[in-house]
Amino acid sequence: MNKVTRIEGRAVPVEGNDIDTDRIIPARYLKEITFTNMGKYPFYDERFDAEGKPKGHPFDLPPYQGASILFVNQNFGCGSSREHAPQSLLRWGIRAIIGESFAEIFAGNCTMLGIPTATVGQAEMQRLQGLAKENPGTPFVVDLEKKALLSGGKEHLKFEIHESKRNALVNGTWDSTGLLLANAGKTAEVARKLPYVNGFQPQG
Repeated sequence: MNKVTRIEGRAVPVEGNDIDTDRIIPARYLKEITFTNMGKYPFYDERFDAEGKPKGHPFDLPPYQGASILFVNQNFGCGSSREHAPQSLLRWGIRAIIGESFAEIFAGNCTMLGIPTATVGQAEMQRLQGLAKENPGTPFVVDLEKKALLSGGKEHLKFEIHESKRNALVNGTWDSTGLLLANAGKTAEVARKLPYVNGFQPQG
């Protein structure tokens, strides 16, 4: 199973409260039948004008290319429950999100993709976003076992994360496919006991 205990990388700051899922992934991209291209679309309408020219959004600025940690503010991921929102962030490269608060469904969808959503206070987030803007090359580590954000090999600050979500990530149970494969023997054993799988003959 795929356990998530540490996420290392640089951070990209996206400022603003109540950034909803329609802003994270515009509705017109929900009609795609796979998530393959979702990495092209996060914050699309805030990143590009009507002619497709970049507006200077952090996701397009050179210092943040390859960033894997997202710093956000209050109530991030509110609005509709579309799972495309965390999918688009994941496929852009985000592996962990630190914020002041999250919409519950969005946070749950992130956990199901192996993306931690951890919280810090408003003052702490202002400092983190300021650091990411002033020194975008700063490396961070999100340590789920210590519940701490590390920088430069030292503890930068403590964060909060719902214990059930943290346990699912560090134990690998967030990955339903991996969990199923890890228990393939038990699955086969149960299947052998099911009459509609093991030689069931319909009557009549």
